[in-house]
Amino acid sequence: MSTLAPLRLLREPSNASEGNQSNATVGAGGGWCQGLDIPNELFLALGLVSLVENLLVVTAILKNRNLHSPTYYFICCLAVSDMLVSISNLTEMLFMLLLEHGVLVMRPSIVRHMDSVIDMLICSSVVSSLSFLGVIAVDRYITIFYALRYHSIMTLQRAVVTMASVWLASTVSSTVLITYYRSNTILLCLIGFFLFMLVLMLVLYIHMFALARHHLHSISSHQKPPTAHRGGSLKGAVTLTILLGVFFICWGPFFFHLILIVTCPTNPFCTCFFSYFNLFLILIICNSVIDPLIYAFRSQELRRTLREVVTCSW
Repeated sequence: MSTLAPLRLLREPSNASEGNQSNATVGAGGGWCQGLDIPNELFLALGLVSLVENLLVVTAILKNRNLHSPTYYFICCLAVSDMLVSISNLTEMLFMLLLEHGVLVMRPSIVRHMDSVIDMLICSSVVSSLSFLGVIAVDRYITIFYALRYHSIMTLQRAVVTMASVWLASTVSSTVLITYYRSNTILLCLIGFFLFMLVLMLVLYIHMFALARHHLHSISSHQKPPTAHRGGSLKGAVTLTILLGVFFICWGPFFFHLILIVTCPTNPFCTCFFSYFNLFLILIICNSVIDPLIYAFRSQELRRTLREVVTCSW
């Protein structure tokens, strides 16, 4: 039984027959091409952990008025995106288990409709996660380099418009992706979007750390140290860089999978890589598990609020 419906649709290239893929896999290198047999219980456990963690992050941000700022609203949206991955995974797992054991009887048309809904949720979370990571990086960049004008540049109204635009674009793009998921053009657009956001965040973070290096040099030269506000902003940049690295490690293999589907669908090496698809799914879910841990450990205010939420000290 496979999980994460929309990603399952992209498990194999559409222009390669099963026979060709099977022969290529056998001839490519024996045992390591057999893939990994990952138990469904692992998908279920990771999904539950991710759901609880991200729900705590959202609750903490909504509870603490000190966290009611555009930056934390964007982080909250990122947590919601991770929750969508967990909810979709758990929902699909539950439906498939109920159908397999005959507890739930549904017409095929309804099953296909439910599958399409889950498809859209997952794809929307992919696009929104990428988008909000980019938005958070831009927001942090403005905080550091335009600190005196930050509140006039990133107003609450602009933040709300940005969040609404990201969710709307994610919904529309996920609908298009599910409808035309067999099209190489759609896959290239998704890959291009991933690469664009990655390059954008890398450029911003490199610039941020260039400033951090300059400040360290100033301190070592006994010059005036950076302000506490800017120092906190640089700490936030480190946090977001860690998030970027985690996201790249967790999502990179999946996007490389998409690249291989477009470029070499019948190549023996590529078909071997396709056989590890379940591992890529585990990495994707791990991304939504790791993100809240980074928020909790690197943000003192959020960590304190999370402690209050867990202990119910309202």
